[in-house]
Amino acid sequence: MSIYNPITIWLTGLPSSGKTTLGEALKSKLKAIDVNLVLLDGDEVRKSICADLGFSEKDRAENIRRVASIARLLNSQGFMVVCCFVSPLISMRSMAREIVGVDNFYEVFVDADVATCSMRDVKGLYKKASMGMINDLTGISAPYERPLNPDLHINTQSLSEDLSVELLYTNALSWIKLQ
Repeated sequence: MSIYNPITIWLTGLPSSGKTTLGEALKSKLKAIDVNLVLLDGDEVRKSICADLGFSEKDRAENIRRVASIARLLNSQGFMVVCCFVSPLISMRSMAREIVGVDNFYEVFVDADVATCSMRDVKGLYKKASMGMINDLTGISAPYERPLNPDLHINTQSLSEDLSVELLYTNALSWIKLQ
């Protein structure tokens, strides 16, 4: 069995920037080397423990607070956690870092512009927002504050999926200090 530091890797970026794609790929690669890992994805969490929340700034902050608390609990039990959440405001990501603990939290900015995200959007969120059917889509009608000093910046607009995954995996290995 591998020995590693149980950390939280927090993937942030616009909807359809590639957070879940990268998170799932990282999960597969790390599980293959016996890292106990839990993936927390925004869409899935919104269907369960955060189903009572909307998309106001207050509800978004509560969503992030709950997820960070779960990540901290899982880390304390020896699990690595990968969180895939838009988490649009710097203050929300700072709160998550405080809850998880600064020594266990790694912020990854999954960067792609709105045009690229719109082309990738399988859920049709950007189209619905442009038609006025969604009022609070991050990057369109709700703000997204780019991370100022992420631990890793992955530009999925210019890098291939394979290169993006490899960059994330390589950094994750250094963060968990696999022995």
